[in-house]
Amino acid sequence: MAFDPASLRYDAAGLLPVIAQDHATGEVLMLAWMNAGAVARTLKSGRVTYWSRSRAAYWVKGETSGHVQRLVEMRIDCDRDCLLVLVDQTGPACHTNRRSCFFTALRDGAETEIIAPEG
Repeated sequence: MAFDPASLRYDAAGLLPVIAQDHATGEVLMLAWMNAGAVARTLKSGRVTYWSRSRAAYWVKGETSGHVQRLVEMRIDCDRDCLLVLVDQTGPACHTNRRSCFFTALRDGAETEIIAPEG
């Protein structure tokens, strides 16, 4: 059966959250948003494409930074309202130049930076 991006359950704005995970290490890299067009573009091109809520435009990860996410596999959660993309990440995934956007841990009631910027 062929996949139809319209079969997913999008929110009122036509978006769903997408978790990007490094396919080789399992490291969670970031969370972003896709609409049906971004899902279709990602599957067609193999380059992970998100929907930028602030710019109201498609955003091909790494298009300007060179920190490309190549799609290895896309997974759909049980409720069909969230995606997991397993990616081959080139360079940092976070706009702060860190490998992961999840670089702050809460430890003993305090925020602790656990991933330093690259370079």
